Amino acid sequence: MAMPEKSSCVKPSEDCSNFPEIIELNVGGQVYITRYPTLISIPGSRLWEMFSVKNPCSLIQDNKGRFFIDRDGFLFRYVLDYMRDLQVVLPDHFPECGRLHREAEYFKLPELAKMLAVKMNKLNSVGNDSCQIDLEELSPGIDTTFNFSSTNTIHISGPDNSVVLTAATGSELKKAGFITIGYRGSYTLGRDSQTDAKFRRVARIMVCGKISLAKEVFGDTLNESRDPDRPPERYTSRYYLKFNFLEQAFDKLADAGFHMVACNSTGTCTVTHDQTDDRIWTSYTEYVFYRE
Repeated sequence: MAMPEKSSCVKPSEDCSNFPEIIELNVGGQVYITRYPTLISIPGSRLWEMFSVKNPCSLIQDNKGRFFIDRDGFLFRYVLDYMRDLQVVLPDHFPECGRLHREAEYFKLPELAKMLAVKMNKLNSVGNDSCQIDLEELSPGIDTTFNFSSTNTIHISGPDNSVVLTAATGSELKKAGFITIGYRGSYTLGRDSQTDAKFRRVARIMVCGKISLAKEVFGDTLNESRDPDRPPERYTSRYYLKFNFLEQAFDKLADAGFHMVACNSTGTCTVTHDQTDDRIWTSYTEYVFYRE
């Protein structure tokens, strides 16, 4: 009597042997290494779905075999911390709560999203409280009336005195400061000085200055991977832009109210071509912008 053959089909969620114990992830270009149980520690989350319901062949991998996730690589560290401990500790002066809240929603982590929502509400309430006026200290013992005009001016009037307060608009609240834009370039110049120079594209545009100003001007186009978690009141010279067009950087600075006050450039001959006598020059150029 022939015995029935055992089925070789196993549900992916019941067969974890396809995934190794140690898993490498490529999240937006940032590499993370973690344990397989960490990724499936929260049932129903997007990572649980990827590594418990699916199999390795169905996931996108980069050229080194890492599982690729097309999300913010900088913020993923906090998502992974939450997957490990069910809590997350954010640095002081953390300006990315809104974006991290969006990442929590994408990875289907509702408890993390609630924690971040509470933190954002507290930050907003502190900002609103700092803008309130103590009318008792301003004019004690008088009846005060308000007249809000369309020009952002608040008129406070009483029987014996009149006070006019001008509420600053967003542009008036912008802080003064310097931002320096720098880039390294190269160009080829022949022996004959009349020959047109052949310029190569700018490889990277660097940003130096106060962190809060740099983030205000360049926003999401600012690459902070070389100097993360730095308080906004500090300065940095390690940021660079995600695009390679100087004119685009100048437009953003002009829109934010900056104007150029100085520039300088240096150049050195690094290589001479043996056959054509062309010389390859490298240069470093800086543009200094200031906003009053």
